[in-house]
Amino acid sequence: MEAISSVVLATRNPHKVREVARLLEPSGISVEPLPSGVALPAEIGETFEANALPKARAAAAATGRPAIADDSGIEAEALGGRPGVHSARYAGPEATDEQNLAKLMREAPAGSPVRYVCALAYVDPYAREDGAGGREDGAEERVFFGFCAGRLASEPRGSGGFGYDPAFLPDEVVDGRTMAELSDREKDAISHRGRAVRELARWLGG
Repeated sequence: MEAISSVVLATRNPHKVREVARLLEPSGISVEPLPSGVALPAEIGETFEANALPKARAAAAATGRPAIADDSGIEAEALGGRPGVHSARYAGPEATDEQNLAKLMREAPAGSPVRYVCALAYVDPYAREDGAGGREDGAEERVFFGFCAGRLASEPRGSGGFGYDPAFLPDEVVDGRTMAELSDREKDAISHRGRAVRELARWLGG
């Protein structure tokens, strides 16, 4: 497979654009924002993968470029895995991060297990060199997964990150800080999205 130097990120979330760009930078892969005129399909899938792939396909088809898209969220053991794929709209279709977090903390007890999940889809719309002088036929599609286990805090803390980070206590952080209290470097090392992006970078040869 030819080396990939850049990808289009199929999202309208500026936090994700900055985070994914930071994660791919060590591999020499740049992230291009989604052009304003490209429409993304609604997230109606029942799994993270089912939501990520259509977005990456839409971006790749519209731009003719390799594209990536993620769907991610938080699963609370006490709630049978909810909010899951509904994490971004848990408190309603137009809910803010703060409203979603407040609902989760009302419904799940402090200290109960939670898990972040990320499905990262990669779609290359064209055939590329196969490395042996031939051509690979058709589009290339792959999905990479990342997970981060933790517990729910008793109250939100920290101003970093976004989403449910202020109440997420990662198991790998022994001093009791939430995900929102970690530095970018600390968060990237253990986050669900960080792990999925590194899997992608390794597969791309970065």
